Parts: sequence; structure tokens; C-alpha cells
Amino acid sequence: MPTTVPHPISERSSPPVIRGRVFLLALGAGVGVANVYYIQPGLHLVQQTFGADADAVGWVPTLTQVGYALGMLLLAPLGDLMDRKRLILGKALLLALALIASALAPTLAFLATAGIIVGLLSSIGQDFIPIAAQLASEEHRGRVVGTVTTGLLSGILLSRTLGGLVAQGLGWRAIYWIAVSLLLIVAVAVWRFLPHLPAATQGNYGRLLRSLAALWQQHRALRRSVSTQALLAASLGAFWSTLALMLAGPPFQLGAGVAGAFGLAGAAGALAAPLFGHLADRTGPLPAIRLGALLVMLSFGGMWLLSGSLPVLIAGTVLFDLGVMAALVSHQTIVNGLDPSARSRLNALLMTGAMFGMAAGAWAGSWAWAHYGWPGICAVGMAVGTGALARSFSR
Repeated sequence: MPTTVPHPISERSSPPVIRGRVFLLALGAGVGVANVYYIQPGLHLVQQTFGADADAVGWVPTLTQVGYALGMLLLAPLGDLMDRKRLILGKALLLALALIASALAPTLAFLATAGIIVGLLSSIGQDFIPIAAQLASEEHRGRVVGTVTTGLLSGILLSRTLGGLVAQGLGWRAIYWIAVSLLLIVAVAVWRFLPHLPAATQGNYGRLLRSLAALWQQHRALRRSVSTQALLAASLGAFWSTLALMLAGPPFQLGAGVAGAFGLAGAAGALAAPLFGHLADRTGPLPAIRLGALLVMLSFGGMWLLSGSLPVLIAGTVLFDLGVMAALVSHQTIVNGLDPSARSRLNALLMTGAMFGMAAGAWAGSWAWAHYGWPGICAVGMAVGTGALARSFSR
């Protein structure tokens, strides 16, 4: 029998997007997703705490990102079925409990297991993007979504800066307590200022999940967007999950604070996200996607050829993060324009693919680092960038 797609509800007169709401959506997206990445710059401190080897400690970021991908697949689609404000508040409460469990983790296995739950519920960050698409007018949707995506990407990158500084100064457990505080501040702001938004579809959870397959089959542009972004996201996973380990060894011998500070370099690229959203509004998204893939390829190539140079590493970080972000904003614009009644599900499919790509990249990066060192990481980045560029030209 064919899959039944939940019945759409027309987009009634939604409250308009105003500057304060856009800021809140961007902040919520960033604070929500940041929980996936806080621990990465302090991984060598986690390794020392539990006396684990590099392969074992690598499971913490990998499983957290797997949990995030599962959260995108299983929880983010609920935004089409229920009031998104209530969904965000419920997930925020559960996520706060998972973060507290992580702060109190007695073993590495417990921390990795808690990381799955943290990742699952950190899909809350993605719940803000369909709200932006729903509230924005058609002619400004790319720019508004781009601004909220800037918040999301800044959260991914600056979380590493904050995580590194806190881990170095207060220990790796302290960042989880800070994350709880930030999350509760956002939850109060959402409760106070975000409007209630009606569900976009009618039906039940089972039908909602089954409709994902129908959407996947129906939209070729969705399939291409998911696979291309997954390849590019793998470069993020490979680089950021091993950066702290690489900087801690020769020739750099640098601590968690410096590793986290590299998030500032990546965040510099995030500031360009609204520009790419504006470009997508005017000329279409494919040019920015292909430029992004080229930047990833060239950045990792440069960091391989000139390895050992800290300025080259910083410049490469800015450029390859910019490339991934340019593609992500453009893919967000594509999928949010396919079906207004299914924006949460379409965004969920896109980001599920991206997060599985990032998790696969984290695993590949840990393996490449353990066996081939920095050249292995750069080879992974060049390979996925090449694959993404080729995929962007396919039908």
C-alpha cells in the first residue's frame, strides 16, 4: 500500500517575523546544537580522566553525533505535527537532565551513553529553522533562514571555543553545567516571546514517520541535497573530532583552550551565511553549493601541503567551514521551498543526512588519525569535497 502523507493544514496568518524573533530563533538554534560539540576540545582531558586510549575516547563525539542524527530523524519531524513552541520546551527540559547526567558521568562508557541522549535531544536546535521559514515571507525566506542558520552554525563552532576555554580552566565537566544554564535561559525566552504556531499536518506519529519515505521518493532535489551535504559534513566531523588531539602533539604542543579557539576561525565563515541566503534568493542555490565544495577541497589540500604551519591551519579552518556553511544555507533554501506543510520533515531529512555524514566523518577521522596522522585527515577532507562537487552536478 502507498504511504499516506499526513493531511496538510494551511499556513494561517502567522505572526510576522520581526528582528527580535529572528534573534531569538538564531540564539535558540545555536544554544541547542552547541551541546553536541562542547566536549570535543577537551577530549584529551577526558582521555586523562578515564585513562582511555585515543580510539576509545573518540566514541564520545561519534556517538553524540549519531544521537543527534537520530534526533533529527525521529524527533524533528514532530514540528509538523504539534505546536513547535511546546515541542521546544519539552525537549529543553529533557536535554537539561541529560546534560546533568553527563556532568556527573563516573565512567567513559556512561559519558558516551549519555552523549547519545544529549545528541538525540540537541535536535532542538533544528526546530527553530522551520519556524523561521514559516514566519518569513517568500521573497525574504532565504535571508531569514540564512540568519537563523548563522546562529546554528555559530553555535556549532563557538561551542568548541567555549568548551575548550572552560575545559582548560575549570575541567571538562564544568562545560555541561554551563550548558544547562544557557539552555534554561533560552527556554524561558521561548516561553515568554515565541508565538504558538499551529501544526502543519494532521495525523499520528507513525504516519508522520512513514511520510518521510514518501517525501524522499517525491523530491529529487531533496535526495541530491541530502547526499551532497552529508559528504561535506563528513569533513567537519573528521577535522573537529581530531583537532584537539593533533594540536596537543608535536609540532604544536597546544592545550584545549587553543583547540577551542579554532572555533572562532570557523565562526568567521558562519557570518557569511546570510549573504549566501540572499544569493540564493536572487540567483538560485547551486553556484554557492559548488563553490562550497571547491573551498573544502582546496582548504584540505593546502593544509596537507603546508602542514605544520599554524597560520595555514587557521586559514584552512576559515575556508573549509565557509564552504560547508555556504552549501548548508543553500540546501536549507532548497528543501524549505519544496512543501510548506512538510518543512520540519524536509529539514529533518536534510540534517539527518548531514549529521550521519558528520558522524561518519568523525569515525573516519579518528581512524585516519590513528593510522596515518594529519595527512590522513586531509585526505578524508579532500575526498568528501570532491565527492560533493561531483554530486552537485548529478540529477
